[in-house]
Amino acid sequence: MLLTVFTPTYNRKELLKRAYASLKEQTCIDFVWIIVDDGSSDGTEETVRGFAAEGKICIEYHFQNNGGKMRAHNRGVEYCRTPWFLCLDSDDVLVPDAVEQILKCIKATEEYEQAAKPDEINKVNSSRKTEVAGIIAHKGKSETELLSGVDFPKEYLDAGRQELTTLYDLYLKGFRGETTLVFKTEILREFPFPEINGEKYVPEDYIYDKIDSEYKYFVLPRILTVCEIVSEGYTDSVRRLKEDNKQAWYLYYEQRARITPMSLLKLKYLGFYRLYARLTGHALKEADGISLWDKILGIPGEIFLLCTGKM
Repeated sequence: MLLTVFTPTYNRKELLKRAYASLKEQTCIDFVWIIVDDGSSDGTEETVRGFAAEGKICIEYHFQNNGGKMRAHNRGVEYCRTPWFLCLDSDDVLVPDAVEQILKCIKATEEYEQAAKPDEINKVNSSRKTEVAGIIAHKGKSETELLSGVDFPKEYLDAGRQELTTLYDLYLKGFRGETTLVFKTEILREFPFPEINGEKYVPEDYIYDKIDSEYKYFVLPRILTVCEIVSEGYTDSVRRLKEDNKQAWYLYYEQRARITPMSLLKLKYLGFYRLYARLTGHALKEADGISLWDKILGIPGEIFLLCTGKM
Protein backbone atom coordinates (compact mmCIF):
# COMPACT_ATOMS: atom_id res chain seq x y z
CA MET A 1 0.00 0.00 0.00
CA LEU A 2 1.39 3.41 -1.01
CA LEU A 3 -1.04 5.95 0.44
CA THR A 4 -2.42 6.96 3.82
CA VAL A 5 -5.40 9.30 3.99
CA PHE A 6 -5.21 11.02 7.36
CA THR A 7 -8.06 12.85 9.09
CA PRO A 8 -7.72 14.78 12.35
CA THR A 9 -11.09 15.31 14.03
CA TYR A 10 -12.67 16.86 17.10
CA ASN A 11 -16.41 16.49 17.78
CA ARG A 12 -17.31 16.21 14.10
CA LYS A 13 -18.83 12.77 13.78
CA GLU A 14 -21.55 13.97 11.39
CA LEU A 15 -18.99 15.51 9.03
CA LEU A 16 -16.90 12.34 9.24
CA LYS A 17 -19.82 10.48 7.68
CA ARG A 18 -19.46 12.61 4.54
CA ALA A 19 -15.70 12.04 4.40
CA TYR A 20 -16.21 8.30 4.87
CA ALA A 21 -18.82 8.15 2.12
CA SER A 22 -16.37 9.77 -0.30
CA LEU A 23 -13.62 7.34 0.68
CA LYS A 24 -15.59 4.14 0.32
CA GLU A 25 -16.82 5.32 -3.10
CA GLN A 26 -13.29 5.74 -4.48
CA THR A 27 -12.57 4.06 -7.81
CA CYS A 28 -9.43 2.69 -6.12
CA ILE A 29 -9.46 1.70 -2.44
CA ASP A 30 -5.76 0.88 -2.16
CA PHE A 31 -5.16 3.13 0.84
CA VAL A 32 -5.50 3.21 4.62
CA TRP A 33 -7.60 5.81 6.44
CA ILE A 34 -5.98 6.92 9.70
CA ILE A 35 -8.18 8.97 12.02
CA VAL A 36 -6.68 10.77 15.01
CA ASP A 37 -9.46 11.81 17.37
CA ASP A 38 -8.34 14.93 19.25
CA GLY A 39 -10.35 14.28 22.40
CA SER A 40 -13.91 14.14 21.00
CA SER A 41 -16.85 13.67 23.37
CA ASP A 42 -19.63 13.34 20.77
CA GLY A 43 -19.43 9.60 20.08
CA THR A 44 -16.84 9.89 17.33
CA GLU A 45 -15.17 6.62 18.35
CA GLU A 46 -18.40 4.63 18.12
CA THR A 47 -19.13 6.19 14.73
CA VAL A 48 -15.71 5.26 13.37
CA ARG A 49 -15.97 1.74 14.81
CA GLY A 50 -19.19 1.44 12.83
CA PHE A 51 -17.38 2.49 9.64
CA ALA A 52 -14.67 -0.11 10.26
CA ALA A 53 -17.24 -2.85 10.89
CA GLU A 54 -18.56 -2.40 7.35
CA GLY A 55 -15.21 -3.61 6.01
CA LYS A 56 -15.33 -1.33 2.97
CA ILE A 57 -11.91 0.28 3.46
CA CYS A 58 -8.94 -0.15 5.80
CA ILE A 59 -9.42 2.13 8.84
CA GLU A 60 -7.22 2.87 11.85
CA TYR A 61 -8.60 4.88 14.77
CA HIS A 62 -6.41 6.58 17.39
CA PHE A 63 -7.49 8.74 20.32
CA GLN A 64 -5.47 11.51 21.98
CA ASN A 65 -6.25 14.07 24.65
CA ASN A 66 -7.23 17.39 23.11
CA GLY A 67 -4.07 19.08 21.89
CA GLY A 68 -4.99 20.68 18.58
CA LYS A 69 -4.74 19.74 14.92
CA MET A 70 -0.97 20.05 14.71
CA ARG A 71 -0.35 17.54 17.50
CA ALA A 72 -2.89 15.25 15.84
CA HIS A 73 -1.05 15.72 12.53
CA ASN A 74 2.27 14.78 14.11
CA ARG A 75 0.70 11.66 15.61
CA GLY A 76 -0.82 10.76 12.24
CA VAL A 77 2.60 10.93 10.61
CA GLU A 78 4.01 8.77 13.41
CA TYR A 79 1.31 6.12 12.89
CA CYS A 80 1.67 6.19 9.09
CA ARG A 81 3.29 3.10 7.54
CA THR A 82 2.94 4.08 3.88
CA PRO A 83 5.41 6.21 1.86
CA TRP A 84 2.76 8.83 0.90
CA PHE A 85 0.44 10.86 3.12
CA LEU A 86 -2.66 12.97 2.36
CA CYS A 87 -4.40 15.06 5.02
CA LEU A 88 -8.17 15.11 4.47
CA ASP A 89 -9.86 17.45 6.93
CA SER A 90 -13.07 16.18 8.46
CA ASP A 91 -15.12 18.80 6.61
CA ASP A 92 -13.63 17.87 3.21
CA VAL A 93 -14.42 15.02 0.82
CA LEU A 94 -12.44 13.35 -1.95
CA VAL A 95 -13.67 13.34 -5.53
CA PRO A 96 -14.45 9.75 -6.68
CA ASP A 97 -11.19 9.17 -8.59
CA ALA A 98 -8.88 11.12 -6.26
CA VAL A 99 -6.93 8.11 -4.97
CA GLU A 100 -6.63 6.69 -8.49
CA GLN A 101 -5.24 10.01 -9.77
CA ILE A 102 -2.83 10.32 -6.84
CA LEU A 103 -1.44 6.82 -7.38
CA LYS A 104 -0.91 7.56 -11.09
CA CYS A 105 0.97 10.73 -10.19
CA ILE A 106 3.04 8.85 -7.61
CA LYS A 107 4.07 6.41 -10.32
CA ALA A 108 5.08 9.30 -12.60
CA THR A 109 7.02 10.85 -9.73
CA GLU A 110 8.90 7.62 -9.11
CA GLU A 111 9.72 7.30 -12.81
CA TYR A 112 11.04 10.86 -12.83
CA GLU A 113 13.29 10.22 -9.85
CA GLN A 114 14.60 6.97 -11.26
CA ALA A 115 15.47 8.73 -14.52
CA ALA A 116 17.07 11.77 -12.87
CA LYS A 117 20.81 11.81 -12.45
CA PRO A 118 22.04 11.90 -8.83
CA ASP A 119 23.88 15.19 -9.37
CA GLU A 120 20.64 16.76 -10.64
CA ILE A 121 18.68 15.67 -7.58
CA ASN A 122 21.42 16.64 -5.14
CA LYS A 123 22.01 20.17 -6.39
CA VAL A 124 21.73 21.74 -2.94
CA ASN A 125 22.37 18.96 -0.45
CA SER A 126 24.62 16.08 -1.42
CA SER A 127 23.04 13.85 1.23
CA ARG A 128 19.52 14.33 -0.11
CA LYS A 129 17.86 11.35 -1.76
CA THR A 130 15.10 13.33 -3.45
CA GLU A 131 14.13 16.83 -4.47
CA VAL A 132 10.42 15.96 -4.53
CA ALA A 133 8.34 16.63 -1.41
CA GLY A 134 5.03 15.59 -2.90
CA ILE A 135 2.15 16.54 -5.16
CA ILE A 136 0.08 19.74 -5.41
CA ALA A 137 -3.49 19.59 -6.73
CA HIS A 138 -6.61 21.72 -6.43
CA LYS A 139 -9.38 22.05 -3.88
CA GLY A 140 -12.82 22.72 -5.27
CA LYS A 141 -16.21 24.08 -4.31
CA SER A 142 -17.45 21.08 -6.28
CA GLU A 143 -15.91 18.41 -8.47
CA THR A 144 -15.83 20.87 -11.37
CA GLU A 145 -15.52 24.35 -9.78
CA LEU A 146 -12.23 25.56 -8.31
CA LEU A 147 -12.42 26.77 -4.72
CA SER A 148 -10.55 29.98 -5.45
CA GLY A 149 -11.67 30.37 -9.06
CA VAL A 150 -7.99 30.80 -10.01
CA ASP A 151 -6.26 27.99 -11.89
CA PHE A 152 -2.59 27.07 -11.74
CA PRO A 153 -0.28 29.02 -14.09
CA LYS A 154 -0.59 27.81 -17.68
CA GLU A 155 2.71 25.92 -17.70
CA TYR A 156 1.25 23.50 -15.14
CA LEU A 157 -2.07 22.78 -16.86
CA ASP A 158 -1.00 19.75 -18.89
CA ALA A 159 -1.87 16.76 -16.70
CA GLY A 160 0.40 14.54 -18.79
CA ARG A 161 3.45 16.72 -18.19
CA GLN A 162 5.32 16.71 -14.92
CA GLU A 163 6.44 20.14 -13.69
CA LEU A 164 8.26 20.89 -10.45
CA THR A 165 7.49 23.95 -8.34
CA THR A 166 7.38 25.23 -4.79
CA LEU A 167 4.18 26.49 -3.22
CA TYR A 168 5.75 29.94 -2.93
CA ASP A 169 6.56 30.05 -6.65
CA LEU A 170 2.98 29.11 -7.54
CA TYR A 171 1.67 32.08 -5.59
CA LEU A 172 4.32 34.38 -7.05
CA LYS A 173 3.03 33.39 -10.50
CA GLY A 174 -0.51 34.45 -9.63
CA PHE A 175 -2.16 31.38 -8.12
CA ARG A 176 -4.57 32.04 -5.26
CA GLY A 177 -6.53 29.80 -2.98
CA GLU A 178 -6.11 26.49 -1.18
CA THR A 179 -4.46 23.36 -2.49
CA THR A 180 -4.60 19.63 -1.91
CA LEU A 181 -1.15 18.47 -0.82
CA VAL A 182 0.06 14.87 -0.92
CA PHE A 183 3.40 14.45 0.84
CA LYS A 184 6.09 11.88 1.02
CA THR A 185 5.82 10.70 4.59
CA GLU A 186 9.59 10.98 5.09
CA ILE A 187 9.39 14.70 4.35
CA LEU A 188 6.72 15.26 7.00
CA ARG A 189 8.85 13.35 9.48
CA GLU A 190 11.69 15.72 8.65
CA PHE A 191 9.46 18.76 9.28
CA PRO A 192 7.06 18.09 12.19
CA PHE A 193 4.85 20.87 13.50
CA PRO A 194 6.18 22.52 16.67
CA GLU A 195 4.22 21.54 19.78
CA ILE A 196 4.10 24.66 21.94
CA ASN A 197 3.05 24.44 25.58
CA GLY A 198 -0.33 26.07 26.14
CA GLU A 199 -1.08 26.44 22.41
CA LYS A 200 -3.01 24.21 20.01
CA TYR A 201 -2.48 25.78 16.60
CA VAL A 202 0.39 26.52 14.23
CA PRO A 203 -0.17 28.10 10.77
CA GLU A 204 0.36 25.32 8.22
CA ASP A 205 2.39 27.67 6.01
CA TYR A 206 5.06 27.76 8.71
CA ILE A 207 5.96 24.17 7.83
CA TYR A 208 5.23 24.51 4.12
CA ASP A 209 7.71 27.39 3.90
CA LYS A 210 10.37 25.19 5.46
CA ILE A 211 9.67 22.41 2.98
CA ASP A 212 9.77 24.94 0.13
CA SER A 213 13.28 25.93 1.15
CA GLU A 214 14.59 22.46 0.32
CA TYR A 215 12.11 20.60 -1.86
CA LYS A 216 9.65 20.96 -4.71
CA TYR A 217 6.32 19.43 -5.75
CA PHE A 218 4.83 17.91 -8.85
CA VAL A 219 1.69 19.70 -10.03
CA LEU A 220 -1.46 17.70 -10.69
CA PRO A 221 -3.91 20.23 -12.23
CA ARG A 222 -7.06 18.48 -11.03
CA ILE A 223 -9.56 18.93 -8.21
CA LEU A 224 -8.95 16.16 -5.68
CA THR A 225 -10.80 17.45 -2.62
CA VAL A 226 -14.03 19.38 -2.24
CA CYS A 227 -14.66 21.58 0.79
CA GLU A 228 -17.41 23.85 1.99
CA ILE A 229 -16.68 27.57 2.25
CA VAL A 230 -17.71 28.89 5.65
CA SER A 231 -17.34 32.67 5.58
CA GLU A 232 -19.53 33.51 8.56
CA GLY A 233 -17.41 34.28 11.57
CA TYR A 234 -14.13 33.80 9.68
CA THR A 235 -12.53 37.05 10.91
CA ASP A 236 -13.47 36.33 14.53
CA SER A 237 -12.15 32.77 14.18
CA VAL A 238 -8.78 33.97 12.90
CA ARG A 239 -8.59 36.57 15.68
CA ARG A 240 -9.22 33.89 18.30
CA LEU A 241 -6.52 31.68 16.78
CA LYS A 242 -4.08 34.55 16.96
CA GLU A 243 -5.01 35.50 20.52
CA ASP A 244 -4.72 31.91 21.74
CA ASN A 245 -1.55 30.95 19.84
CA LYS A 246 0.75 33.98 19.91
CA GLN A 247 4.01 32.01 20.06
CA ALA A 248 3.07 30.07 16.93
CA TRP A 249 2.17 33.23 15.05
CA TYR A 250 5.45 34.80 16.13
CA LEU A 251 7.32 31.87 14.56
CA TYR A 252 5.27 32.25 11.38
CA TYR A 253 5.74 36.01 10.99
CA GLU A 254 9.44 35.88 11.93
CA GLN A 255 10.01 33.31 9.22
CA ARG A 256 7.93 35.15 6.60
CA ALA A 257 9.67 38.45 7.42
CA ARG A 258 13.00 36.74 6.89
CA ILE A 259 12.32 34.85 3.65
CA THR A 260 10.07 37.27 1.72
CA PRO A 261 11.85 39.45 -0.89
CA MET A 262 11.67 43.20 -0.37
CA SER A 263 8.14 44.32 -1.26
CA LEU A 264 5.01 45.72 0.35
CA LEU A 265 4.28 42.17 1.48
CA LYS A 266 7.63 41.99 3.28
CA LEU A 267 6.88 45.29 5.04
CA LYS A 268 3.57 43.81 6.18
CA TYR A 269 5.31 40.74 7.58
CA LEU A 270 7.97 42.89 9.27
CA GLY A 271 5.22 44.86 11.02
CA PHE A 272 3.53 41.68 12.23
CA TYR A 273 6.89 40.22 13.24
CA ARG A 274 7.62 43.22 15.44
CA LEU A 275 4.10 43.14 16.91
CA TYR A 276 4.26 39.45 17.84
CA ALA A 277 7.79 39.82 19.18
CA ARG A 278 6.30 42.46 21.51
CA LEU A 279 3.29 40.27 22.42
CA THR A 280 5.42 37.21 23.18
CA GLY A 281 8.39 38.92 24.79
CA HIS A 282 10.91 37.94 22.14
CA ALA A 283 13.84 40.33 21.85
CA LEU A 284 14.24 41.45 18.25
CA LYS A 285 17.95 40.69 18.37
CA GLU A 286 17.08 36.99 18.75
CA ALA A 287 15.68 36.74 15.23
CA ASP A 288 18.11 34.99 12.92
CA GLY A 289 18.65 36.49 9.48
CA ILE A 290 16.61 39.69 9.80
CA SER A 291 18.81 42.73 9.38
CA LEU A 292 18.69 45.80 11.62
CA TRP A 293 17.50 47.82 8.62
CA ASP A 294 14.60 45.41 8.04
CA LYS A 295 13.63 45.64 11.70
CA ILE A 296 13.55 49.44 11.37
CA LEU A 297 11.43 49.18 8.23
CA GLY A 298 8.88 47.21 10.24
CA ILE A 299 8.26 50.02 12.74
CA PRO A 300 5.50 51.85 10.75
CA GLY A 301 3.63 48.57 10.26
CA GLU A 302 3.88 47.76 13.96
CA ILE A 303 2.60 51.22 14.92
CA PHE A 304 -0.33 50.85 12.49
CA LEU A 305 -1.24 47.45 13.95
CA LEU A 306 -1.03 48.77 17.50
CA CYS A 307 -3.18 51.82 16.70
CA THR A 308 -5.84 49.81 14.87
CA GLY A 309 -5.88 46.91 17.32
CA LYS A 310 -5.32 44.44 14.51
CA MET A 311 -3.50 41.15 15.00
